[in-house]
Amino acid sequence: MSRDFTGIGRALAALARSKILDLLMDGSARPAGELSAAAGVGASATSEHLAVLLEAGLLSCVITGRQRFYRIATPSIAAAVEHIGRLCPELPVSSLRLSRAQRDLAQARLCYDHLAGRVAVLLTDSYLDRRWLETESLALTEAGERGFLELGVDIAALRAGRRQLCRSCPDWTERRPHLAGSLGAAVAELFQQRAWAHRRGSGRGLIITDIGVVALEKQLGVHLPA
Repeated sequence: MSRDFTGIGRALAALARSKILDLLMDGSARPAGELSAAAGVGASATSEHLAVLLEAGLLSCVITGRQRFYRIATPSIAAAVEHIGRLCPELPVSSLRLSRAQRDLAQARLCYDHLAGRVAVLLTDSYLDRRWLETESLALTEAGERGFLELGVDIAALRAGRRQLCRSCPDWTERRPHLAGSLGAAVAELFQQRAWAHRRGSGRGLIITDIGVVALEKQLGVHLPA
């Protein structure tokens, strides 16, 4: 069965919409005003861009009181956007601030609701080295179930959910896969709950804290480059 990609192509064919999607790739729900500032366009143009993304099914809108909040429609949409990111050139760097921001995103960030960047790839390598995950599919092994339970991840609760437990997600900065699925999301939540990582400003970048660096080394054998 052939598919018509033109609708999605048109929805993505604007830099402002690209910036809106990128900001929402941290799994957040944000008002139009915040998205307008990130996209660098006015309120009227933002409304038009959001309408295009909503019509294409890329975003969903939640109304809370008088406020409208926009977010990536589903985890599968976020995964598709991350896949497409591997095919896209990076935006040119025009300032030292942007250069640092790109470097920071490459180190650690959220990809919808799971970890991405160099840290996530190194973590996935560690899971594979410890035989917690199968090499090809990233499926959870018995050793992995024990290991993640020791870390504090409730595997039984994750299995009871409808979402796929483990999934390979291509990392667009590292060009290698990192762990996604409900297990990847649980690990990202654990990192933030234990203050191993926290948000870098209002974007999707993450800062690995000092205690996070120690935890990565002692509990998972991950040594972050200086």
